[in-house]
Amino acid sequence: MDPTNKKAFADKKHLKYWKEVDMYVGGQEHATGHLLYARFWHKFLFDMGYVPTAEPFRAMKNQGMILATDGRKMSKRWGNVINPDEIVKNYGADTLRVYEMFMGPFEASQPWSTESIIGSRRFIERVWKLGARLASKDMDLKGPRISSSTSKLEARPDHFNSKSSEAALHKTIKKVTNDIKDFAFNTSISSMMICINEMEKAEYVSVDDFKLFLQILAPFAPHMTEELWHEFGEKKSIHLSKWPKYNEKKIVEETLKIGVSVNGKVRAELAITPEMTEEEIKAMAHKDEGVIKWLEGKEIKRTIYVKDRLVNIVV
Repeated sequence: MDPTNKKAFADKKHLKYWKEVDMYVGGQEHATGHLLYARFWHKFLFDMGYVPTAEPFRAMKNQGMILATDGRKMSKRWGNVINPDEIVKNYGADTLRVYEMFMGPFEASQPWSTESIIGSRRFIERVWKLGARLASKDMDLKGPRISSSTSKLEARPDHFNSKSSEAALHKTIKKVTNDIKDFAFNTSISSMMICINEMEKAEYVSVDDFKLFLQILAPFAPHMTEELWHEFGEKKSIHLSKWPKYNEKKIVEETLKIGVSVNGKVRAELAITPEMTEEEIKAMAHKDEGVIKWLEGKEIKRTIYVKDRLVNIVV
């Protein structure tokens, strides 16, 4: 914190600035060798009045172990060690990073599977292909869109957008932002895989939206995202860019599925939109093919609408 200070143990301003380490990450098997050792010395320095905090770390996370394919701890003695250099050579460093974080919960120990890593590689390739098409030199990068059905690139007015893709993107930004704080990296990657599916299915995807996607993917696949980032004309590193913020208004689903019940028993499902009125939704429920047969020859006494959840028809 203040290694060149020859007058004091450390300047109090420096100690106040650095304070505790924000996060300590280590394996459970090293708790004695690392964690207790670090805490012992820090508490000794605190008792002596040299440091301002009683604890050296604000929080701690223990990661699980990556086991060998036989389920045992990797060991040269057992000959079950996976050489990461070979994985990087065959699949790339980004694929290795994504797969390691996608294997399971951060705290859980997981067995290595070379077959499963292919899924992470395919995800990386899909992002690269979509980015490469969007970054085509023939495009106007200020407001282009790309058709997912063909390789043809088309320019569209800035106000045109694919709502489904945009909603998926902002939901993913929100999910990844929260997951990173919770060390839930596996669900972060899962949500990004879902998002890229939506982008591929969308009629058009904007360059600006895709760049936001690259920013949240960057901590997981730093090399590929950096290359694509510069392909879009960015001069500074993607890792120095500002983390994107999600827009709650754009997260609202285009359609919402609700159930329709007759006398308490669900008989059908409706797809409604936020713009629909209660009367429109009730009328839609009365005309649904799955509901009509339960209404024939009966008198509708009342129809109850539970907002965004259910239409219950009482006969």
